[in-house]
Amino acid sequence: MYTGPITPELLCRSVIAVPPLARDANLEIVESENATLIRHIEAGGVSSLLYGGNANLFHCRVSEYQGLLEILERSSGKDTWVIPSVGPAWGMAMDQASLIAETDFPSAMLLPMQGAVTSDGVIEGAKRLAGALGKPAILYIRQENYVYPDALGRLVDEGTVACVKYAVARGDPSQDEYLSRLVGAIDPKLVVSGIGEQPAIAHMREFGLAGFTAGLVCLTPERTQRMLRRIQDGDFESAEAIRSSYEELEGLRNAINPIRALHEMVTLSGIADMGPQLPLLSGLSEADSIALRNAIDRFSRG
Repeated sequence: MYTGPITPELLCRSVIAVPPLARDANLEIVESENATLIRHIEAGGVSSLLYGGNANLFHCRVSEYQGLLEILERSSGKDTWVIPSVGPAWGMAMDQASLIAETDFPSAMLLPMQGAVTSDGVIEGAKRLAGALGKPAILYIRQENYVYPDALGRLVDEGTVACVKYAVARGDPSQDEYLSRLVGAIDPKLVVSGIGEQPAIAHMREFGLAGFTAGLVCLTPERTQRMLRRIQDGDFESAEAIRSSYEELEGLRNAINPIRALHEMVTLSGIADMGPQLPLLSGLSEADSIALRNAIDRFSRG
């Protein structure tokens, strides 16, 4: 597992895969299936893994968290950067941070809390989280003004925040005043696009972001990694062709539920058995599973 510093070079070397997490019928984490998925992702040239929303860590038990960290460390390659997430609840995040502090993970990402937050509260929380980790934190921005840009800039300058995952959805991702303000306050090479392949070209081309995270990269890592390289090379036409190939699957994810659908997609693709979904989420209906299977078949032939 990669244990070095978080740099702009690290953020752009690979797509950051955001995998689901395999569990058995008793909802226990299954090391073998998660390792199988990790090996599949790494074999496609992807060397960064973020365990967060798609892994449903929103509802992870604190009592199982240390075991999860041990599994991820054992299962990842020696050069693979693994990012565990903490929270979203503050108390949960701090308990998890105390466990990460005893490991070699370079950082942890604070999952976004909806509703019960203020920008000043996030700033204070990031400072305390970094203190508990003994290393800089990663912020996940998913809503407008989750944190004010100038305040975020100070956190980055003082080494409290290492980088940012930006995932505020827009009808036109190339038009985003909040993102413009953010990259005016911090180096855009410390920000990654956080909504998959669909807005990645606009975010990297128009705002200079370092790279992007993706869930569907778990299915065909080499294809999404190739898209990243095409964007970096300025070959936007080729990148667009790859991006558009994911549209149907991404549309189904959004229509069903992004976390639940990706969990099922990995199983349906035969890559690894993800097992049941962790409550408070649930599995898919038969009709949704059939729709996903048919779309995956079309995607595989494309």
